[in-house]
Amino acid sequence: MLNGLYLGGVQLPFVSSLRVYLPREAYTPEQFSYVRGRLDEGQNAVTVDAQELADSLGRVSRSTANPLPTPAVDRVRVFQSGEDAPLLYAPNQVVARSISATTELLSGPLAPLARLVVPDSEWDLHLERMEMAPVPGASLQTRTSTWGIPFSWFTLVYANDRMEVVEANGRVLTVRIQVPLPLAVERSGRTLKMLAEMAPDLDLFEELDELHDWLGAFSDDGMVELDYGPVANRVHPDDSPADVHAGLQCLADGDLTGAAAAYRRLARRWMPIRQLARAN
Repeated sequence: MLNGLYLGGVQLPFVSSLRVYLPREAYTPEQFSYVRGRLDEGQNAVTVDAQELADSLGRVSRSTANPLPTPAVDRVRVFQSGEDAPLLYAPNQVVARSISATTELLSGPLAPLARLVVPDSEWDLHLERMEMAPVPGASLQTRTSTWGIPFSWFTLVYANDRMEVVEANGRVLTVRIQVPLPLAVERSGRTLKMLAEMAPDLDLFEELDELHDWLGAFSDDGMVELDYGPVANRVHPDDSPADVHAGLQCLADGDLTGAAAAYRRLARRWMPIRQLARAN
């Protein structure tokens, strides 16, 4: 930690995020009241990162059997593209996301292991508490990825999009790329159409189809943010968006050699990072 901010060693997983920021009008009065109540005076993106990390470390180190978060650690990021631009909001919805993820774990092949971490008794109590908590329902505005960024996310961004590079003590803490939501939907739709014609069997097609549907459910006044997180220190400056787009263009042109070369560049960059997930 430095001033409360973890600087991205390998002791903790590299977590990257894809967020949707929405205007006030996209929320019901109840939802926005909840969002507004979780804003801290003087906060910025870096302080929210630090708060989220402290919350996470607190959960995994506490003595109780239940590592799941409570509404007290729901936090909200704010984005403003210019001085006169409206504020956009991205609640991290950590409670709702934890419920979704735990439900999936408890119903999947890793259920026996998941129950060691979250016993049934604690899970039932947690759901009861959440039913009583004043957390308004809303679509999840954040997706996360551990030990690498899905290539489908790179289809949404280009090198000339708005970018923030956050540095401290010679390290890149994160890189954030922002794209207007309608533009991100347009880009994903254009790529989907091409893949449907040229390579519908690629895993990328299925991933991007789901991503396109998710983005399309939000307000046109929103903003999409690709947040590299601590992995940025390993890859910045990153040519992955350019390599993904180059590979897709090669596919569209029938240039399989060029597409394979673009994929090899991506693999060389990201495979060592993904292998960290199995390191000890």
